[in-house]
Amino acid sequence: MHIPPYDNANTPIVDADDARVPLNYFNIVKLKAGDAFEYQVPGYETCIVPATGTVDVTVEGVGFAALGNRGVDVWDGEPEGVYVPSGARAQMVCVSGQAEVFVAGARYDGVLEPFDVRADGIDKVQYGSDDTKTHRKIKHILGQKQRDKVGRLLVSELFTVGQGGWSGFPSHKHDTDRLPEETRHDETYNFRFRPSHGSGLQMLQRVDNEPGDAYHIVNGSTVLIDNGYHPCCALPGYEMYYFTILGGLSQRSLVQYFQPTHAYQIETIPGIKDMVAKFK
Repeated sequence: MHIPPYDNANTPIVDADDARVPLNYFNIVKLKAGDAFEYQVPGYETCIVPATGTVDVTVEGVGFAALGNRGVDVWDGEPEGVYVPSGARAQMVCVSGQAEVFVAGARYDGVLEPFDVRADGIDKVQYGSDDTKTHRKIKHILGQKQRDKVGRLLVSELFTVGQGGWSGFPSHKHDTDRLPEETRHDETYNFRFRPSHGSGLQMLQRVDNEPGDAYHIVNGSTVLIDNGYHPCCALPGYEMYYFTILGGLSQRSLVQYFQPTHAYQIETIPGIKDMVAKFK
């Protein structure tokens, strides 16, 4: 479903045990210089990612200074993150003029160790092409490089390359645990556009070859993917970004099931197999 942008007043947009995506947690925290914010989410591991601005983070007494290096928007520099173990108490303090911070989470009972991911530790992949209108770049914050340090959570930033085009195509889903064909991973997106008055479309087709749902997404839109095939696109002339949270039911590695009608197009999009292999 689509949640239009609103002032969430630093309260979760997707709280623990959400009926639609119970494996996910998502908050947007907005701070001014010197402001502090503290949170704790029992049963969920989380990741703190500044969209803009810089924060000092403390996780159960362990400090991570000066997290985040982006200025005006999410295109202005590389992402950084701090992993917060399930149920741990975390605090962030704004040390820039202001900051907007994403908090991503996934249900997980195990308790691991906190760590940070700086700009030089981001795992990047670019695939698709202008010809196929599928050109995009992915920056994994909690991706394959962190597979032995995280329980069920995958956190990434996805960018269209150029202006306009499709993402998440060929259409795929991951709403049922039936290995080796597919895993159950709830997914949550938050979209941004450049220029900010841009917009796009999120499709959600529940059944192959039957009409589904479509949502008009704008700057700040949140989309919850509970089930179904879910490609999205940006209008021509606009760049699109979406912050991506994946939480696995039984494992961290994502196994996508491509929509049978369109699955043959895997062979037409350059680099897509490498992209799929990175969600581990």
